[in-house]
Amino acid sequence: MRERLAILTIIMFATAFFGEMKVNPFGGSFRFSLGIAAFFFGLLWFRSVPVIPTGLLTGAFILCFRLSFDQFFYGIAYTDSLQAHLPSAVYYVSFTLLIHMSRARRHLEFPFRVGLIGTAVDFTSNMVELLVRYSLGDHISPTWQSISLLLLFASLRSMFVVGLYNNFSIRQLRAVGKVRQQELERLRMINTNLYEETFYLRKSMAHLEEITRKSYQLYKRLCETDHQDASTALHVTENVHEVKKDSQRILAGLSKLMHQEELASRITVMELCGLVIRTNRKYAEMLGKPIAFHESCGIPLVTSQIYALLSVLNNLVANAVEAIGHAGRIELAVHVDGRDLVFLVADTGPGIPQEEQEWVFQSGYTTKYDTEGNASTGIGLTHALGIVHSLNGTLRLLPSSRGTRFEVRIPIDQLLSKEVVACSVST
Repeated sequence: MRERLAILTIIMFATAFFGEMKVNPFGGSFRFSLGIAAFFFGLLWFRSVPVIPTGLLTGAFILCFRLSFDQFFYGIAYTDSLQAHLPSAVYYVSFTLLIHMSRARRHLEFPFRVGLIGTAVDFTSNMVELLVRYSLGDHISPTWQSISLLLLFASLRSMFVVGLYNNFSIRQLRAVGKVRQQELERLRMINTNLYEETFYLRKSMAHLEEITRKSYQLYKRLCETDHQDASTALHVTENVHEVKKDSQRILAGLSKLMHQEELASRITVMELCGLVIRTNRKYAEMLGKPIAFHESCGIPLVTSQIYALLSVLNNLVANAVEAIGHAGRIELAVHVDGRDLVFLVADTGPGIPQEEQEWVFQSGYTTKYDTEGNASTGIGLTHALGIVHSLNGTLRLLPSSRGTRFEVRIPIDQLLSKEVVACSVST
């Protein structure tokens, strides 16, 4: 209620203010002003306020405002001022009733139609005002020229309002679209992290299944020899089986969480690279590193392997951000080589010593340490390698005279498939 009153107040004062920006085409008290433009725009933009009460109150406010204006600034007699401005109030009331009957707000998706409605309503309301003025003794003799002028001004004001409304609407939609795009990117990165966890949880479940089978076989062999540890083996088997069941429940929850938002299931490689660059540019800014990012990803290929590629590329680019000491450059490039799509990630960091390069993809290998000297987990590249292998691709470290260069090569047909069998991964 308070919000509606505030909007109504804004419409009334804006209409009164712009109503003083006027011309008098017939030399009398009849005026053309921008007041009706402000009023019409207010009715279109603020759809939470009802049309008829807004119009009646605005008409009454305009009448009181102009009467007070004449009294304080010009000293015009009250009756003369009332005779001059009462038809204007009737004009706003007429305009309001006609807008309400035409249901102009229901046609906002068709700007030209709204413009035509506004033109017709404005012109008709002007004719009503002239009729009221004539009945009050203001003898204005309309001519075809003056009627054409009324129609022209009605058209100009209405089309101006519709154009202004559409301009504001487009700006608003762009702002909402930008926020929505940022939210989609955030959700994609969250889903990417969940994808990695799900990917390796599936792999662990395959191992758990194998451990359960072997544990049970051990239990049976111990039972055949009446070994005293047979019950212990059975206990281990049962506990491993329970861990597997818990893992299945966690996997089901993660899968449901990943798909609780309606995200595009397919995007272009170009869009995907842009997302990786934007995410890691923010990461570099958070770390206080002035890193220059460059991308050459003009590949229009549409892929369904969004999270797999995001996991791999984001891992490689984030590693590059962390490896660069202060300032540097990171490049992400994509090109087609035969039936493969090739991604190249290069940075100007310190690089990896020659003697350590063969250990890069081994679990636990790392060159990153925190401020207290603690090493990172060293599993990022191992995970990335496993995901690439699941796509029948290759991930390798390329020779480089400066910094580090990684190449990801994936068959194009794999990027078009819908599923990746995580359990077949071997790292």
